[in-house]
Amino acid sequence: MICDFSLALANEIGFSENRGSKRYIRGEMMKYGYEIIEKSVCYEGFFRLERYRLRHELFAGGWGHEIVRELLERGHAVAALLYDPDLDSVLMIEQFRIGALETPQGPWLLEVVAGIVEEGEDPKDVVKREALEEAGSTIIDLLPIASFSLSPGGCSEHIHLFCGRIDASNAGGIYGLAEEGEDIRVRVIKFSDIQCLLETGTICNATAIIAVQWLILHRDELKARWG
Repeated sequence: MICDFSLALANEIGFSENRGSKRYIRGEMMKYGYEIIEKSVCYEGFFRLERYRLRHELFAGGWGHEIVRELLERGHAVAALLYDPDLDSVLMIEQFRIGALETPQGPWLLEVVAGIVEEGEDPKDVVKREALEEAGSTIIDLLPIASFSLSPGGCSEHIHLFCGRIDASNAGGIYGLAEEGEDIRVRVIKFSDIQCLLETGTICNATAIIAVQWLILHRDELKARWG
């Protein structure tokens, strides 16, 4: 259910429109714009670091001063929570993540399957391929959960998140592409255990947290749809 505030805000913000170097987000009550003055590449490897000089309109009216922001351009991604309604179980993967090296939980994280969406690719096709590569699982049906930015304060990555129906009766093992340095363990987790893993911080990846919380809210609907 969408609350009245969410509906009002969506109507107020409206839609976006590009005009040359300026982009306007327009609605009935708000109109914001920004202007990119200069864009340069600071570093380019597996990811790319870009530096922007820009300015944008202010809530109080007028334009702000020129500001400099750096952006990690790492492309966009797709992910899927894999769920077996017959076993009432979730398939998750465990792998090493350099970004979690200094976290209390350590660099081996419980995650949902995910992958980078290259230009021209359909996110649904990508996530089905990733489910096979990372977990040896075939997605039978696919439902959208949400699309969101992970860290918009400094990273461009936007994720399309789905829930995929699978048969987890024979799931398990170790997967991943050796040429990409992947070493991925598949874990099948009973729904009755999943909330405990969430509350204890065992699941500490943002995309996985969003996916599992969605499942907790919509499990009965899924079982009725896929049962």
